[in-house]
Amino acid sequence: MAGSPTRSIGRLLAGLMGVLLQVRRPRPIHTTGVLLEGRITWRPETAARSGIAWIDERGPDTPPAVVARFSRGASLPAALPDVLGLAVRFRTPRGPADLLLSTTGFGVPGRFVLAPRRTPGGAWFSTLMPYRGSDGPVQVAARSRTPSELPAHLEDLRGALEQEPWILELLFATPAGRWHRFADLELRPAPGPIDRPEPRFDAVRNPPPGAGTYGWTRRLREPAYARARLG
Repeated sequence: MAGSPTRSIGRLLAGLMGVLLQVRRPRPIHTTGVLLEGRITWRPETAARSGIAWIDERGPDTPPAVVARFSRGASLPAALPDVLGLAVRFRTPRGPADLLLSTTGFGVPGRFVLAPRRTPGGAWFSTLMPYRGSDGPVQVAARSRTPSELPAHLEDLRGALEQEPWILELLFATPAGRWHRFADLELRPAPGPIDRPEPRFDAVRNPPPGAGTYGWTRRLREPAYARARLG
């Protein structure tokens, strides 16, 4: 596997992270963001199963608390479209679990393609790469529902969310299948500074319970994640 294309691409991405770290620390991408907090509210169970325990078992009756961070991938000026990111962390008996979502399309093949947007209002976010569920590959997504319009500038976004929380639907799907809504996510600005160096989210080290990873996705992502952690 040493010469596999995914391993070579992973090393290339790690090298790019190293270059960016020379000018951007502690985060080479998604440099600035807005820290958020909130909770996940589970939807009633249906016949649709994801093959991921965290989704299918729907967790305890008490809505899980989360910490999150919204950011602009390339940290371009707010007037320009950028790949928007939403990282969400929740606690499990085994420790933290992270969902890392980026703006993509909705259907096929759009759900596998990063989609720059100027604002998060009405945006569609997904994991882009699939998790390994007990029944095969599974993608997780978040659809922004309200407010329908949100500011592009981070300080203005924080101010808007202090007035009205950000509500998103959480969904899952097989790579070519239909999306199934399993929970709602409510987010508000976290107390304190607009952004901080911590927490650092890691989708490879901290997958949700029951969500495995494929070797090719680890080879693509882990070298870049490891290099980014050096920041």
